[in-house]
Amino acid sequence: MNEMDVRKLIEFDRKHLWHPYSSMTNPLPVYPVASAHGVKIRLADGMELIDGTSSWWSAAHGYNHPKLNDAIKHQLEKMAHVMFGGLTHEPAVKLGEKLIRMTPEPLQTIFYSDSGSVSVEVAVKMAFQYWLARNYRNKTKILTVRSGYHGDTFATMGLCDPVDGMHKMFHDILPENIFAEAPRCKFDDPWDESYISDMLAQIDRHHSSIAAVIIEPIVQGAGGMRFYSPHYLRRLREICSEYDILLIFDEIATGFGRTGKLFACEHAEVSPDIMCVGKALTGGYMTLAVTLTTHHVSETISGGMPGVFLHGPTYMANPLACAVACASLELFEEYNWQEKVLSIEKQMKEQLEPARKLPAVADVRVLGAIGVIETREPVKIAEIQAKFVWEGVWIRPFGKLIYLMPPFIISSDELSKLTAAAVKVAGTIKFSQ
Repeated sequence: MNEMDVRKLIEFDRKHLWHPYSSMTNPLPVYPVASAHGVKIRLADGMELIDGTSSWWSAAHGYNHPKLNDAIKHQLEKMAHVMFGGLTHEPAVKLGEKLIRMTPEPLQTIFYSDSGSVSVEVAVKMAFQYWLARNYRNKTKILTVRSGYHGDTFATMGLCDPVDGMHKMFHDILPENIFAEAPRCKFDDPWDESYISDMLAQIDRHHSSIAAVIIEPIVQGAGGMRFYSPHYLRRLREICSEYDILLIFDEIATGFGRTGKLFACEHAEVSPDIMCVGKALTGGYMTLAVTLTTHHVSETISGGMPGVFLHGPTYMANPLACAVACASLELFEEYNWQEKVLSIEKQMKEQLEPARKLPAVADVRVLGAIGVIETREPVKIAEIQAKFVWEGVWIRPFGKLIYLMPPFIISSDELSKLTAAAVKVAGTIKFSQ
């Protein structure tokens, strides 16, 4: 692509294409991509950037992986898509078998959808329909914690923090849910029952109207990249069981090895009634998400009126997406990803720690293949992004967070370039006094 073509591409993009969380009147700069391979994104001008975000946490195996490419090619020769209403196909069945084998044992039934947000919508609808099937018509609320993030669709926006979340302007429009304080315990903190006292109080006060509790296990992702104690999840599981409330785990960001366990709930050795997975499910190749639940939940829904679960996306169980997801899960079974994630964690802990002394930095924390530099105030994204590109890395900050979630295949040298750039750029941030 020559310089003229690149300028035309950027000009059209600026005038007509709406990017995530962007303005059409004052858009942030965009960087045209020509190709991507391994952990590197090649821009149209020839510059190569080491990807520190795995394309929003999805490309765990890197780009252009031969096994994933082959899975797409082989499936494409058979069919790209076929409706899932009244039909089935091998990729959907094979993927279902793998997911049931890999996820916590009580989760035995699967509903396919085409994005993480939709999988959470499905989970919430399952919870409501479960109680309707049991003739509990007053269970119309979801309980969650502040600082969480569960998606951008209508119901999921109502599960994000109504005060500090990115959807707070819709607060008066969205379904009203119940919020407990965010877990205050850090990952390694000794347990104190006070950490879950507000959650327990909310459940005790509102349990007759609560259909389910939803939470991101161990890591609160886009709502703040906070890591909390596994014991919180253990107590939450006990409390939900005691009060007969469904428990939903949103593992879309944390699933498939990102925290050092295949699923973050394994840190606590507990399982939910409903679980959502996505992002790294297909290795970043296709949009696909899954809502898993227990036989008890699915059979209760199916046993009530109208005898079916009332949801059905057009591209549900898309064969191309299911085929590449199967290949992605096979990669997790073929190499020691746990050892690799532990190595990434160790290196990021050592190399990000110097940022803690920087004037603009409030905290530095690492868990698994997640590294976070939290600043004292929100950063100027366009300005910081340009500095990272100049350093030859792709790190996409948001709010107060400069975070790394690199592909698991990253080399030690490549990771060092990411961490060095993160610390260097963090050191240039100045906030007005």
